[in-house]
Amino acid sequence: MRSLLSKTALLFALVSLSGAAARAAEPAKPAAPVWEHKLSDFSDADYRYAVEQVLQDYEVSTGRHLVPGAKKKVGLKIYTDSGPGLATPFGLVRALIASLEKRGFERQNIFLVGLNPLRLRLTGYLPSFATGIPQFPGHPVYVLESGKFYDPAWFYDSPLPSRFDPITNDQAVKNAAGGKATTTTEEDRKSFLATPLFLDADFWINLPVYTDHPVLGINGALVNATLWNASNTFRFFKSPATAPAAVAEMAAIPELRDSWALNIASLQLYQFIGGPYFNSLYTASEPRLLMTTDPVLLDSIMLERINAVRKRNGFDPVTEDDARMLDFAQQLGVGSTDTAHVTWRKINDGK
Repeated sequence: MRSLLSKTALLFALVSLSGAAARAAEPAKPAAPVWEHKLSDFSDADYRYAVEQVLQDYEVSTGRHLVPGAKKKVGLKIYTDSGPGLATPFGLVRALIASLEKRGFERQNIFLVGLNPLRLRLTGYLPSFATGIPQFPGHPVYVLESGKFYDPAWFYDSPLPSRFDPITNDQAVKNAAGGKATTTTEEDRKSFLATPLFLDADFWINLPVYTDHPVLGINGALVNATLWNASNTFRFFKSPATAPAAVAEMAAIPELRDSWALNIASLQLYQFIGGPYFNSLYTASEPRLLMTTDPVLLDSIMLERINAVRKRNGFDPVTEDDARMLDFAQQLGVGSTDTAHVTWRKINDGK
């Protein structure tokens, strides 16, 4: 056990902001391609056609086929954490499930992962108590805050204590620590990672929804894969000095990255100010589906779109200082912020 904990501590030890800022940037790598498909009416049929087209082009152009491997499972990391009104669209999830089943995955082996049981229920990903009818019958929905999907051997260690938000976090910390009535100072430092995505699945796909964020600048692909994907992380949302490094370092965990296949975002609805809590007065919509292997690049592209909408509506832009998370993630080799040299693969070219 000692060697396992030592390995974990080595993988997940927090780099201080001063160290992250001082770290010499690695030589820039060519930005990953970004697939774009125009949407028409956000119907299930519209999504199904668009998703299948971009996946087919991805497989042809990269040579990687999204088919079952040794584990025969695939995970979908959905986003529901802004509450009702702003969540991963059902049509996108249904379309992706259809494409994965077409490639050989069995229904029960395509699972969805979300964080909070109440928000999952309010957004419809868990069946309402009134009807009991699931939106995705046959597909397991893993609720991370149940504590059932954290492994004590896999955690991110940070000196920022959980006491910043005891009501929200303490029960999740206790569950991850084995259901003990009390937790130690050492356990308070830990954010336990949700292991199904990178231990149980052949690969997983990230399905973020975009908002601005008062601490991180932008809430999207990186945050959905990290802070919305582990226990005891609300403490980071209240620490602008620590949160950007925490997101970047969690996203850089080798095991998580190795199985992290794609990031797919619908622009059916995104929020440009007042996030991450949903406010319909500050949302925008574009008939586009974006997909890439690079979460940093996708976040950078969406930050530019959010800033453009903010400008049109008379709001100040999110600055580079506000979105340091993206630079830190680039320094750790997670992806690229170079939106000026994106290789766009526009599948239907507006037709």
